[in-house]
Amino acid sequence: MFSRSSARRRWGRWSLVTGAVAALVVGTIGFGHTAQAATVFGDDFEDGNTSDWSKSGGTWTVVADGSQTVRQTNAGSENARLFAGTTSWTAYTVQARVKPLSLGSGGHAGLLARASGSTTFYRLALLPGNQVQLQAVKGSTVTVLGGVSRTVAVGSWYALAIEVNGSTVRATVDGAQIAQATSEVSGSGRIGLQTAYATAAFDDVSVTTSGTTPPTANPTTTPNNPPTPTPTTTAPPPTTTWPTPTGNAPVNNGTIQVTGTFDGGMRRYCCIGDGGQGESQDPVFTLAAGATIQNVILGAPAGDGIHCEGNCTIRNVWWEDVGEDAATFRGGSTYNVIGGGARAASDKVFQHNGSGTVHITGFYAENIGKLYRGCGNCSTSYERHVVMDNVTVRNADAIAGINTNWGDTARFTRITIYGDATVCQKYRGVSSGNEPVLIGEGADGVNCIYTSSDITYR
Repeated sequence: MFSRSSARRRWGRWSLVTGAVAALVVGTIGFGHTAQAATVFGDDFEDGNTSDWSKSGGTWTVVADGSQTVRQTNAGSENARLFAGTTSWTAYTVQARVKPLSLGSGGHAGLLARASGSTTFYRLALLPGNQVQLQAVKGSTVTVLGGVSRTVAVGSWYALAIEVNGSTVRATVDGAQIAQATSEVSGSGRIGLQTAYATAAFDDVSVTTSGTTPPTANPTTTPNNPPTPTPTTTAPPPTTTWPTPTGNAPVNNGTIQVTGTFDGGMRRYCCIGDGGQGESQDPVFTLAAGATIQNVILGAPAGDGIHCEGNCTIRNVWWEDVGEDAATFRGGSTYNVIGGGARAASDKVFQHNGSGTVHITGFYAENIGKLYRGCGNCSTSYERHVVMDNVTVRNADAIAGINTNWGDTARFTRITIYGDATVCQKYRGVSSGNEPVLIGEGADGVNCIYTSSDITYR
């Protein structure tokens, strides 16, 4: 598809900005735009590395195949991806040469556009059985926007291209259109290369804009998905001194239902449950959508702590001895934990069962399993996110556990760890009744997002 030039570099310094590439984008692939195409990203892998890409799954290496190419060689990987660019990219064309090396049953090799999350994007996929499809992917839901039956031969190169402009998505293979559709699955996002139960080689990747809504000229590979959520409220550095109750408030009539704002005046509320890890214990408090609970101490036993049935705020709440869980986020889209602390959680402190983003700031925890866990086997699966800032943890196994196959993300800044806790554990979420599988840990720029400067060990 491209001629070779040793002068080609990344990020808009590619020597093939004009000529064949521009003509292909504006003429063959375009929707009638008259603006001059501009190449804002290009990688031919001739420098021998993938430093401008972030990896999620699979085994990726740069190898010679007539020229330097990047190759994914783990045929058993169910979701191997490389991402580049930023989530702010909107109207553009991404193109690449793709050569499937093996295609297992149910597998594919393909090109991604507008990846707003690790599992939300448009995909042009080469499939077994001589099929090519343009797909809209959101979590586990794959919608076929169009496709054709044509030869897909292992060991042959194919020139794939996806153009996204507003709600219009168009795909070509070897310069011939195979699909055009309207979709609202993703309005912006990065580019990507992907295989599933397949191996493949990729080369000559470029991103061009026709001048409608130019992508950022200097993208970064992290953070990734989705656009970085920020806490709606911040807290001072967490205190590690447990508060003294101003009095006791026995819970005599079962769970306390909260609407609006509940201020406990730093009284100790107790007791529900047996203090163990038994499932289905009642919570001490249930917060209706939009409710706030503040200045509360939960004594032991505290049952299943606090349930948020919708968006909620938990401010300056302290758990003296976490029972089943300190708090469970069940519905809504935005939850804020501001200040406070928890101790003696043999499993986890915060359980995220619903969708949306949990923000945790100014919080202290000690003698716990995990501070946060996105449910890995609930009856309904969601893409979940957690953002932690200004958090101190002592004697923990892990700070967060997420499910990468559902697109979960965990972002960390200003985290202080006393001990050797793992910052981010990655699981493969499963259906209800099964146990999630731990598949990795550590920063990857895609799901677990932090740098060494974000974490302080003491």
